[in-house]
Amino acid sequence: MNNYRIIIAYSRGFFSFLILLLICLFLFFTNYLKAQNSSELSNFEKKMFFGNTNYLYYDSDTNIDVKYYKIFLDVRVNPNYLYGEVTIAGLLHSPSDFIFFDLNNIMIVDSVLYNGNSISFNHYGDKITIHPTKSNFKNNNFSVIIYYRGIPVQTGFGSFVFGNNNSTPVVWSLSEPFGASDWLPCKNTPSDKADSSDIWIKCNNLYTGISNGILTDVIINRDNTKTYKWKNSYPIANYLLSVAVTNYSLYTNYFKFSPTDSMPVLHYIYPEVIDTLKPTLYKTVKMLEIFSDKFGLYPFIREKYGHAQTGIGGAMEHQTATSIGVINEYIIAHELGHQWFGDKITCRNWHNIWLNEGFATYSECIYVEEMYGKIAFNQYVDSKMFDAKKAKGTIYVQDINSIGEIFNPYRSYAKGGMVLHMLRGVVGDTTFFNILRAYSSDTTVAYKTAVTEDFKNIAERVSGVQLDYFFDQWIYGENYPVYYISWMYIQKDSDLYNISLEINQRQNTNPQFFTMPVDIKVNTSAGDTTFRFLNNSLGQTFNFNVKGIPKLLTLDPENKILKDKHGDDPIIIVGYNLEQNYPNPFNPNTTIRYEVAGYVDVKISVYDVLGRLQTVLVNQKQKQGKYSISFSGKNFASGVYFYKITAGDFTDVKKMVLVR
Repeated sequence: MNNYRIIIAYSRGFFSFLILLLICLFLFFTNYLKAQNSSELSNFEKKMFFGNTNYLYYDSDTNIDVKYYKIFLDVRVNPNYLYGEVTIAGLLHSPSDFIFFDLNNIMIVDSVLYNGNSISFNHYGDKITIHPTKSNFKNNNFSVIIYYRGIPVQTGFGSFVFGNNNSTPVVWSLSEPFGASDWLPCKNTPSDKADSSDIWIKCNNLYTGISNGILTDVIINRDNTKTYKWKNSYPIANYLLSVAVTNYSLYTNYFKFSPTDSMPVLHYIYPEVIDTLKPTLYKTVKMLEIFSDKFGLYPFIREKYGHAQTGIGGAMEHQTATSIGVINEYIIAHELGHQWFGDKITCRNWHNIWLNEGFATYSECIYVEEMYGKIAFNQYVDSKMFDAKKAKGTIYVQDINSIGEIFNPYRSYAKGGMVLHMLRGVVGDTTFFNILRAYSSDTTVAYKTAVTEDFKNIAERVSGVQLDYFFDQWIYGENYPVYYISWMYIQKDSDLYNISLEINQRQNTNPQFFTMPVDIKVNTSAGDTTFRFLNNSLGQTFNFNVKGIPKLLTLDPENKILKDKHGDDPIIIVGYNLEQNYPNPFNPNTTIRYEVAGYVDVKISVYDVLGRLQTVLVNQKQKQGKYSISFSGKNFASGVYFYKITAGDFTDVKKMVLVR
């Protein structure tokens, strides 16, 4: 390290050198042991001592406010190597003894300039630490240029990959969530967006370099390379800065967003598959129309949207230039939805990743609804609910040390998307899309970052509905409601019936039960009617009137709630009925079946051939349904008997024969 070289320079003689070296080692390990036993050390100090073993203990340099990245990359293949020159400009909130940026130790840092002057640095614990002097500190502004090189290590989903496609090199980045610092000196947190960025990519002249924003120039160099200059003029999170390089073919469409204006939609695709993929890629324009209508105008309208095909196993929503490996309309819709929710508005921390992935997942559903209709939408939502039921734990990610926890497909994606579907059910379609447009345009979060409470506050303001209960149980709670339904009715007059509905929930842990407005659809002889009740306890009874004889009742008929339910299976009663006993003749037992169409007094009696009452089998009030009872003739003589039912105004008699 640089400090040791200073000590050596001032040491005279071998003995003096050993003494000073031992003193340094003693002081270092003394501080190390203190650090292990100290609860008062800053997270930065812990990281410097213990290394980047746990992202939960990671703190970015909060004294830095990054305003701008300029990234020059010399991308070389065969052999693979990366040379980089990164300028980071921004503000220091206050003078400091040190500032630091993140860069994986595998990369070699050659030199650092601070405000135009060469400055000493330490590269340790995946951090580049510099110590500005007061003379370097000018009006809180800083500009750091870092020169570095190496072959980036691949962590997470790859970070920075030298791959190939049919023996042709393909190079790409995928930094989410922590991988940006594997290949790029940066402030490695989504909470601090740069106001703008430039990325210049130097590569073999047979290849094309793709990045964020608009292509401002292509320089033909003398060494059989080209330099592609991309400029992004919108705020951008560090993990959305992107690079993709190979021998692309270009397929161009246009999104016409006004009678006189259009934006290019650029698809950089492998040459051998571009013609096959054009019909699918063309659907991107329709998606831009749909989402601009539902969410507000595409947020990077001054630049572009498009795709860069890479070897990614799925896709990554790099701002204005999605990197994509699997190409179908649903993945395209998902990544395009991210341009609003994830790129324009970015989760402030990885605990709230559902604000990115849940919104993009529900964007798929919205696309299916608009393109293919309500039936297809319902089927698509059903598939997401099936996955959402597999989610364990809270949607709010408890352990952001685990990439698998952050990007859990059942929780952050499927269940996060279904939270939006349920919110839509609570507030209604018109209000729901008003909420999404308001959220997308709200100046407190637009082109900035957000947490769940920001979205909740906007949803409450737009809807006029208090939604603490909703977000508390669905974002910070676990599981989903399981409903048990029972119901009956009584006739009040000739065409009016009163239904008594009982809803019970299986007891949960957090929360103990779910509070939700629940739709109840009742089918009667006079037609269908839907009622809405606020179910806010473990067990609840609701009474309401309908016209016509009730035939069936369905809880949540439009599947607005993530749930399981029992007991509301359709019960279709054609009327009152008494069936013939079976077997008949019988000895000594037989079964009598009957149906009741309403909540009435039921009596079933047995008589001999002279009309004398022998026994009463049923004498009670019963709700609608199908019933069966057993009659034993063990204590009766052989002969003919009659059984009679009286149910409300309904009466019927049938004959049975006992043979001994």
